[in-house]
Amino acid sequence: MTAATAETQAPHPQRSARTIALLEGPVVPTLLKMAWPNILIMLAQAATGLIETWWVARLGTDALAGMALVFPPVMLMQMISGGAMGGGISSAIARALGGGRRADADALVLHALVISVGLGLVFSVIMLVWGRPIYRLLGGTGGDLEAALIYSNVVFAGNVLLWLMNGLASVIRGTGNMLLPALVVCAGVVLLVPLSPLLIFGWGPIPAMGIAGGGLALVVFYVAGTAVLGWYVFTGRNLARFTLTRLRWPMFRDILSVGAVGTISSLQTNVTIAVATAMVAAAAGVDAVAGFGTGARVEYLLIPLVFGLGAPLVALVGTNVGAGQRDRALRIALIGGAMAFAMTEAIGIAAAIWPHAWLGLFSSDPRMVETGAAYLRLVGPTYGFFGLGLALYFASQGAGRLFWPLAAGTLRVAIALGAGWIALKLTGSLDWLFGALALGLVVYGIVLTTAVASGRWFRR
Repeated sequence: MTAATAETQAPHPQRSARTIALLEGPVVPTLLKMAWPNILIMLAQAATGLIETWWVARLGTDALAGMALVFPPVMLMQMISGGAMGGGISSAIARALGGGRRADADALVLHALVISVGLGLVFSVIMLVWGRPIYRLLGGTGGDLEAALIYSNVVFAGNVLLWLMNGLASVIRGTGNMLLPALVVCAGVVLLVPLSPLLIFGWGPIPAMGIAGGGLALVVFYVAGTAVLGWYVFTGRNLARFTLTRLRWPMFRDILSVGAVGTISSLQTNVTIAVATAMVAAAAGVDAVAGFGTGARVEYLLIPLVFGLGAPLVALVGTNVGAGQRDRALRIALIGGAMAFAMTEAIGIAAAIWPHAWLGLFSSDPRMVETGAAYLRLVGPTYGFFGLGLALYFASQGAGRLFWPLAAGTLRVAIALGAGWIALKLTGSLDWLFGALALGLVVYGIVLTTAVASGRWFRR
């Protein structure tokens, strides 16, 4: 018997009842039990963007197009802080707890917060200093560019708070506790429902701030969420406790080895949408950008929805890999991928059949609605493959094996943007660009599923 096998079979007195449930509980009930509060939190978080967009749309097409320009960078921050680096945090803590290393799990909390604050500051500086040229590259001009800058400067001034809130939530999720972060975010959405229109349009002594008010409401949400999650972790209520300890590179490496590669995957998704936005702007103008951006929000909504399954997958797969239970980890990943496919494909087909039901919520401009409907009809039916691949990406984070998600994402970018650019140049039709975006999603899901199902995680 090897040392590793002996460690796996030996009892671990440091494993909590929650950790044991992740290692021994029936897969589907355990996954569903963990996923439902997390899906709730992600739907609530996605609702924050929709609430703002609905109100900002009342300010006119320039404001709506400006939000479409800012949406990819804002979603990038949420995806990296909550999904990529957040997945690295949750994965490292889950693997430590699965292996019975409670002291390491505690030490990882401080390292996670240092990473979150540091990266939050870096991205704040980038967007506050170079926001104008970045949005120009995305196709912003005139009124929509100015609206984008106003909104972006407010949101990115509070970017560190977003990173800290998601870092704390990831620390909690790594222990298998999905309910508390869900409750915090849902409470934040309740706060945003009246706060966004209040700050955008003003009332009584509160002046109308326009699009800047929407950004300020979001920052207030970050402040409240960070305060509550910080209280839970710093008061020792979390299974992985905050302790002041010497900073050590191996701890940073445990998080960054997953989080840094995951960041590249997040960049791939956002670069695809951002560059496609610039192509639409160059080919068809601001009204088409508003339509494409509003249609693409459905795809962005799938990300937090799948993250509802993904965060439990990180914890479940990570804990089982840490305990040496590879077959169970692989079975959990494939079941989670199938669930994500069914969920996102249903949404995609509905969006393709009834695109006007979604687009009409934000604008009645004919050009905006026409472009958004064309996008949803062509790309919507392939959303299931995006959900499948995204779920397996989160599972790969838990396993600490991210080569294949990165490779599949690279193929998606090459097909969507490379083939899309060529088709747009040859035909001048946005339909061909949207067709290339759809093909990229199909390839992404199929390649990643094939790799994971064949056991590539555990091959050298």
